[in-house]
Amino acid sequence: MIQLLYGVVVYAFFLATFAYAIGFVGNLPLLPKTIDSGPPGPLLEALLVNTALLGLFAVQHSVMARRSFKRWWTRIVPESVERSTFVLAASLVLALLLWQWRPIAAPMVWQVADPAARLVIQAVFWAGWGVLLLATFLINHFELFGLRQVWARLRGTRLPAADFRTPLLYRHVRHPIYLGFVISFWAAPDMSAGHLLFALACTGYILVGIWFEERDLVTQFGERYRAYRAQTGMLLPRLFARRRGPAQP
Repeated sequence: MIQLLYGVVVYAFFLATFAYAIGFVGNLPLLPKTIDSGPPGPLLEALLVNTALLGLFAVQHSVMARRSFKRWWTRIVPESVERSTFVLAASLVLALLLWQWRPIAAPMVWQVADPAARLVIQAVFWAGWGVLLLATFLINHFELFGLRQVWARLRGTRLPAADFRTPLLYRHVRHPIYLGFVISFWAAPDMSAGHLLFALACTGYILVGIWFEERDLVTQFGERYRAYRAQTGMLLPRLFARRRGPAQP
């Protein structure tokens, strides 16, 4: 029961942090702090602090997501709460980034003045988050964020071995979750220098993270994943890819 409570509390904290992050990136006016709000400080300080925050998130996420780290980590923490602990660590680092981010307003990279164009860009911004959330449910949202593991532990059952599947969005792109992030980071009617730094750094991290993640997936699923990778685009569909067979077994 304690592990289930831990998992539920961590998930609630993640939801709150994630929801705030959406408003933070989108500069929603009701939030006390967003990516561009607040008086800008010294440029060098802002660059150093923001780069350090982004780097901390990238290192934490990349290291704790690796299979080799998980094998070592589960000698210390129960396997049933390994994923929840990862989610907690990622949420804490993200919360730190949201709290300590320094705005860099000038120079503005672009500003879209036309009201209709602004509405279109904002719609694309929300569509990106929609793609991301849909993709998490396609591959089992509650396992991704640790709830399924603690529930199985309470019931005294074991989760089945990971199965290679390509539902819906995954038939067209290998990483729709990352695609949703990229869309939302760049769909901004007002792109400040600070927002550009955030979008560039996060996109670069996503590309590096994909390389490490796919190395683990090839190790786990072997030739099935190699064939899938050859046939399916990483973040954009391959319109003229030749299919040699179904991507999922």
